[in-house]
Amino acid sequence: MIAALSGACLAFAFPKFNVPGLAPLGAAGLFWLAQRLSWKRLLLVAWFGATVFFCITFSWFGYTVGSALGSLAFALVLVPALGEGAYLAASIVLASFAYGRVREAFAPIAAAAAFTIFEWLRSIGPVGVPFGQLGYSAADTPLAVFGAYIGTFGITFVICTIGAYLAQAIALRRNRFLIAALAVTIVAWLGCWFAWPARHAAAPTLRVAAIQGNIAQSTKWHGKNTLANAVDRYSGLTKRAAAYGATLVVWPETVITTVLSNDANLQHAIGGLARDLATTLAVGSLSEQNGMEYNSLFVFGPRGRLAYVYDKRQLVPFAEAFPGRAFLSWIPYTNLITGFGTGTEDGIFFAGGMAFAPLICWESAFADLTYAQVRAGAQAFVIVTDDAWFGETAGPYQHAQIARLRAIETGSWILRSASTGISGIIAPNGQYVQQSGLDREAIILGRIGTAPGSVFGHLGPTTIVASLAVLYLVLLVGVRRVAT
Repeated sequence: MIAALSGACLAFAFPKFNVPGLAPLGAAGLFWLAQRLSWKRLLLVAWFGATVFFCITFSWFGYTVGSALGSLAFALVLVPALGEGAYLAASIVLASFAYGRVREAFAPIAAAAAFTIFEWLRSIGPVGVPFGQLGYSAADTPLAVFGAYIGTFGITFVICTIGAYLAQAIALRRNRFLIAALAVTIVAWLGCWFAWPARHAAAPTLRVAAIQGNIAQSTKWHGKNTLANAVDRYSGLTKRAAAYGATLVVWPETVITTVLSNDANLQHAIGGLARDLATTLAVGSLSEQNGMEYNSLFVFGPRGRLAYVYDKRQLVPFAEAFPGRAFLSWIPYTNLITGFGTGTEDGIFFAGGMAFAPLICWESAFADLTYAQVRAGAQAFVIVTDDAWFGETAGPYQHAQIARLRAIETGSWILRSASTGISGIIAPNGQYVQQSGLDREAIILGRIGTAPGSVFGHLGPTTIVASLAVLYLVLLVGVRRVAT
């Protein structure tokens, strides 16, 4: 029961429930179990609680394609939940070792480090699923400030540290260590807040626009004349945005439902639109190279020429790519999985004298990708996505929340264009200064500026997690519990 309640608390910290204060409580429940059960029982119990957490958090995964799988639709949620839950359960077992071996004053820190390390492990690589990171739930809380220094994983560590000390206080019926931990957190927060570069960002000056055409997924790919209708709708909205003086206009992911690289006439038409409006126009579509299709962003300069094509680097596993296809092709319905090519460049394009880094949908959930683009010279980010796949479920809201942490981590402005929402402009402090609703046609108009930067932009996620791994080992080996 405690494991299930803990998992539910963690899930309710995210949209649509959006009660971030429940995240430390959910973590506390799991850490309390880590102090009471043998590691074998703990593994199973924590896995159950974690599966509850991820089943709720991932409930939107099968919104569109679930109907095509019939009785197997539940697997679209349950299988990823079990897989991610295994990582979380392993982290709680590792935390239990810390509680048994590290001095009481420091054991919760080691436990929180263990949790964060496994959260990172489940979020990387070609099959990584970075949704449900506890740090994302803090986007609307004071803890978000820490993201500029130690990133989303660092925020997870802070949340889990609070939860771990709370669990210890309940288990030992002594709260002095919890009080000390809260005091240290407050002092650290004050220092981070006053030094936060985003508080001193220069006023934005570059006019930009994101177009949200609101074309339903049910008709986008299969309706009559959908491509022509999409071009007409987005062209009309772009002309209205250009009247505002937008230097950069962005269309969502795969808004052009054809292989644009093979359609010279359509390229000429879109390039002509950019030239006539004297704006840089970024358009989501498909490209083809050496017989392989890519999910791409085409950038047309203000003179109408195709200036750059960015290919998506991080593909959605078992949706856009099929890891291990040669060994798993016997699984039913796997023939329906698209096989896109994987991009290799940390792309940068220029508009209005500013360097923009593109992110396509799923990519925006990977901190290592944004970090790589910052190191490559990015001054601002463009996120294009097609969250219409998930209707009005929690999916679009969780995805839009993740973009806020990317802005905080990198200290950069973000222009986000989504096919049916949520589109918007995000300031370096993680706040949407312009934002659309779901399922409506919208033009997001506003200004962005130069990036104030961040400490995390120099460190990156791997450095933070590696430091936590060293911290865990140092505490486990060097701060041993005194025998009584």
